Order: sequence, then C-alpha cells, then structure tokens
Amino acid sequence: MSNLNLNYKAIIKILGFIILVSGTAMVIPWIFAASTGDTSASHAFAKCTPFFIVIGGLAALSIKQGKVRLRTREGYIVVAACWMLASITGAFPYYLSGFADNFVDALFESTSGFTTTGCTAVADGTLSPTLMLWKAISHWLGGMGILIFIISILPALGINGQLIARAEAPGPVLEKVTVRMSDSAKILYLTYISFTLIEFLLLAASRKMPVFDALITTLGSISTGGLVVHPEGIAFYNSVYVEIVISVFCILASFNFVLYHYLVTGKSSYFTKDIELRAYIIIIVGALVICTIGMTAAGSGSFASNLRGSFFQVISMATTSGYVHSAYSVWPSVCQITLIILMFIGGCAASTSGSIKVVRVLVMLKLIWRGGVKRIHPRSVVAVKLGRNAVSAPVVSAITMFMLTYMFIFIVSAFILSFQGLDMETTLTTALAMLSNTGAAFGETAVTGNFSMFHPVLKLFLSGLMIIGRLELFPIIVLFTRNFWGKDR
Repeated sequence: MSNLNLNYKAIIKILGFIILVSGTAMVIPWIFAASTGDTSASHAFAKCTPFFIVIGGLAALSIKQGKVRLRTREGYIVVAACWMLASITGAFPYYLSGFADNFVDALFESTSGFTTTGCTAVADGTLSPTLMLWKAISHWLGGMGILIFIISILPALGINGQLIARAEAPGPVLEKVTVRMSDSAKILYLTYISFTLIEFLLLAASRKMPVFDALITTLGSISTGGLVVHPEGIAFYNSVYVEIVISVFCILASFNFVLYHYLVTGKSSYFTKDIELRAYIIIIVGALVICTIGMTAAGSGSFASNLRGSFFQVISMATTSGYVHSAYSVWPSVCQITLIILMFIGGCAASTSGSIKVVRVLVMLKLIWRGGVKRIHPRSVVAVKLGRNAVSAPVVSAITMFMLTYMFIFIVSAFILSFQGLDMETTLTTALAMLSNTGAAFGETAVTGNFSMFHPVLKLFLSGLMIIGRLELFPIIVLFTRNFWGKDR
C-alpha cells in the first residue's frame, strides 16, 4: 500500500464533503420530526446529524492543500468510497430510530434511497413520515448524483473533478456542455432543481394530493426513485391528473440532461434530432401499445382502464422509477415480458434513470446488423452509425464490454440469490431490480417492493448490487483488478 502514492488529503477532503452534505441534509427531517412530535426519529437524527456535520466539516475544511489534479485511480476510489460512505451514514437514522431491527436492514434502506432503487428490506416496510422524508431527500441527492454536486464546488477546493465525473456519470460518455466541468455540473443541477419545483407546484395544486405527499412524490419521481407515501401506491389517489404529472416528470428525468442545456441555449435541433431520445420514445410507445392490447385481449378490463394502467406502468419501468399502479404480476405474459425488457433497457444516458441505457442498446443492435452485412459482404467496410455520425471503434468496444459484463453480473447475481430457495421468477427479477435500480420485481416481491425475505448476507449483496448498478459496473469492478492497484495509475 505504501507504493500506491495516493493523494490522501484530496480523497479525505472529498469524503469529508460527502459526510457534510449527508449530515446537513439530515437537518431537514430532524426539524420535521421535532415539529411533528416524532420522538424516535427526532432522537435518532439528534444523535447522528451533529456528529456527521462536525466530522464532515473537519475533514472537508481543515485539510489545506494546493491545486491538484486527481489521477484515474484516485477518481475511481473516490467514487466508490463516496457512494458506500453516503449509504452507511444514511443508514443511521433508520437504525437509531428503531425502524430497522439491525444495521444490515438499515444499510439496505439507505442504499435503496441514494441509488434511487426505492425498495425496502424491512418486514413491515412502513416508514414514518420523518423517515420517509429522509428517504425522499436521499433519493433526490442520489438522482443526479451526489458527486456531480460535489464536482461543482471542487474547483474552489483546488481539485479537478473531471475523472470523478467520468467514473460517476451514468451513460457511455459525459458530454460537457461548457468548457469547465464545474459549470456543467451547476447547469445540470439547475435544470434538476427547476423540474423539482415545477412538479411540486403542479402536484400540490391537485386537490387529490396533500402538500406533504406532493413533496415526497416529487422527490421520488424526479429522481426516478419511485417513493410513495401510501402502501397502495399511486392508485391510492385515483387521479388521472396526478398520474400524468408524475409520468411526465419521470420521462423528463429519464432524458439526457445535456439536451436541456442545448434547448435552453437555443440549440433546439440537438434536442429534436437526438437519435437516443427518438428511440426511447418509440420504445415507450411500442410497449404501451403491446401492454394495452395484451390486457384488452385477455379481458382484463375496458380499453380505457387498460390504457391508463399500461401508460403509467410502462413509464414507471422504462424510467426505472418502479412505481406501481396495479398488480402487474397478474398481467398477461406478453405484458410482463415487455415490462422486464423495459427494465433491462432503462432510460437515456446522462439521466437519473438506471439500467443499460438506450444508447448502448442502439449501438449493440447496429453492431448485430453490421455483423449480418459482413456475412453477406465479407470485404465491405460498414461503420456503426447513430444517425449520420459513426461511432468510434473504442466506444463500440467499450459498449460491447459493458453489455457482456452487465449480463454476466446479472446471471451470477441470480445464481447467488438462488441460494435463498425462492422461485425462479422472484430470483431472476430481484437480481434485475437491484442491478437496474428499478426496485420493482415479480414473484414474491411483486408490487410491494419488499425484499425482507432474503438472508442478511444476501441483503448486503443486494445493497452492493444496487451501488454497482448505479455506478454502471466498472467503477466498482476495477477495484478488484490487480492492474488497478499497480504503480502510476
């Protein structure tokens, strides 16, 4: 370890800011708990909030250093450590308040929050309003990425955050919209905050949803986390208006956020001509048609009710929000398979959605098509293109490697979970729910999103799987390779 030559001061400084952000975010539910008389939650936040603020503040503000550029290895270490640290610190309110009987369940709950997976591993699974507010806040922080927020202030600390952004940002690439990465992060968060405020106002204006419910639902949907106040899900409100508002903002949050910058700055052609965006909309519309027709043909209800239920559930799965509108586990097989496919695909790159991402799926389909052409014309030179732009060989190679690794991890995860002894449907879809950060599965966990039946060791594994999925595999995988820990990385 002495030969690693890491910039420990920079790493500790960034980790300190993560603790500080987490502790500061706990102030809001602490005040809420005190004002509503939630004694157990108030005592829990009173114990951990000041501690994290002090420890995080000392680590972040007391370490002095000059301007430094993080190297590749340090960037990946910071990303992995920060998400693990955020999940650990966020677990204490659940544990100290007595909601979780053990720290493993509390850690699962916290990881589910920050990774926007939105499920639970506690048998009861009913959060108090204060803990629900804390989970909603962790959803919101994790939606755009805690580190993207940190990157916006790193230059003031003398730290270059480019490598951290590469390791943390969802999607094959992180396209910079301005010259400075910190400015890009600020623009992304400004868009994120704007969407949050607009959705909250629209939901609060509804007579069907109280202000507190509107706040929780907004923080859960704009982050594509899928958190709801009532156990019955969104169906509790029985409002088409509420369902449309939530669906619209889930979709907006699953678009590439870089496109919004182009739209605001007058470069609307980037938005309208984006191949990934077009493909994503086609996928959603196609899935909606299949599910509506499938349910109607099976006699599950009227066309209007099937269209309404399919619309919300398709968007929920396509954006990896994991909301539940109806008992989709009893839908016709063609509808269930369609939803599972949507869980695999996920949203667009550089969005709050999880899973594989549409752009990777497009590239792989183009690669398969090129393989067919090469079989017929072996000497032909056929480029993999998205629109008129050819995708470079290194990018195609990286996407291919990601897809193969994703499927490998999914299969291995399902095998590990099979030791629980549950049915095949539950086992396979649980692995997918965690890896895709959807949080909704089929079988025994269907609709409820409760994974309390798993052994504590497997719950730890599921927590790790959520982080691996949120960070898109490689920021965690590289930590277990020998070359990563060699000299001069």
